[in-house]
Amino acid sequence: MFDSVTTALLRAVLDEVYKSVSRNQTGTRTHVASKILEAATRGDTSPDDLRQVGRKALSEAPTMWR
Repeated sequence: MFDSVTTALLRAVLDEVYKSVSRNQTGTRTHVASKILEAATRGDTSPDDLRQVGRKALSEAPTMWR
């Protein structure tokens, strides 16, 4: 689906956004990852834009996932 450079970028962005999210919060982590993947699938592979998408998804995650 993605080349190795894009895959590495996605992992780096996820790691950065996940700093404030416990590993046990799998619902929140899944929500954030899906939003970042959606953006990348649409062709948005700018690191700053992906971080913004991830942070927005984190802030909008349903409270039951936090």
